[in-house]
Amino acid sequence: MIKVEWFYWLCGVFFVLIALQVLNDRTNPKRIGSAAFWGILGLSFGYGTFVVNKQAPAWLLGIAVIGLAVLAGSGFPGKGEERTTTPAERVHLADRFGNKLFLPALVIPVVAAIFGAWLAKVKLGDGTPLLQTGSATIIGLGVASILALIVGMVLLRPQTGAVGWGKNATQSPGVPLHEGRRLLEHIGWAAILPQMLATLGLLFNASGVGKAVGRVTDHLIPKGSLIAAVALYCIGMAVFTIIMGNAFAAFPVMTAAVGWPLLVQQFGGTPAVVFAVGMLAGFCGTLCTPMAANFNLVPAALLEMKDQYGPIKAQVPTAVPLLACNILIMYVFAF
Repeated sequence: MIKVEWFYWLCGVFFVLIALQVLNDRTNPKRIGSAAFWGILGLSFGYGTFVVNKQAPAWLLGIAVIGLAVLAGSGFPGKGEERTTTPAERVHLADRFGNKLFLPALVIPVVAAIFGAWLAKVKLGDGTPLLQTGSATIIGLGVASILALIVGMVLLRPQTGAVGWGKNATQSPGVPLHEGRRLLEHIGWAAILPQMLATLGLLFNASGVGKAVGRVTDHLIPKGSLIAAVALYCIGMAVFTIIMGNAFAAFPVMTAAVGWPLLVQQFGGTPAVVFAVGMLAGFCGTLCTPMAANFNLVPAALLEMKDQYGPIKAQVPTAVPLLACNILIMYVFAF
């Protein structure tokens, strides 16, 4: 059986290697704290396996999370001297490889879909599933990423010891690791924000926030008003997503408060439609919040935009009418 934790370990190794690179980078004025940030994150991936298996205390992992938050609040991780291609070199490479540059990116969705739709159903001779139950999509994404890396290496053929794509980079099999580090330094602490926010959603649900919100909604929704319940669920999904930055974090809270007890149980809505459109309503909130760093702040950083909130300002005029459309779609098709 292929286990999902193997890919978590691989992610951990990647972050540890990044930490070692940063530690040896004398051009990074924050190299000690930055290396600590990525190192703690990397070790947490491996340690988490022992916590899940009840072989190690969870409180150490909690301390690690607090440590990451303290480092992020203190201005870590920082950036070192950037070594990568120049704009002219990127244009040259684009002309040289053309549309072939899209092949590594296209490998990921194709392979992930194969794992999720087909290999998830495959069983070994003794009846054991080929893929760990419930993790086929994540395993597929991990395998797809590895295959995409291999395709990229074969396509671009970096040569050990040669001068890089240009005068600013070293061309070798270690280029993916160096480029990964460069991107992570651009993104910074926001790279782990989605994980933190998703966990926050689970904590909110476990602590009864959903039930508390449900009691409040009982006083807000007119008795028997379907449209009011639909609007509250969709708008609540968007608002909680704006607060927490992640629709997956907002989903358990609003579904426990409104989605399941009112829309499904009381009004008889089709669960698949209610919850799918509810997630789309949450994504409208994603378009409007800096908390969704991987969608809004990271692109601004990678594109070196002058206005870091530029993507949000461009997306809000689409998000608001789209939210209204989701309310209408749920009201018409879910009941």
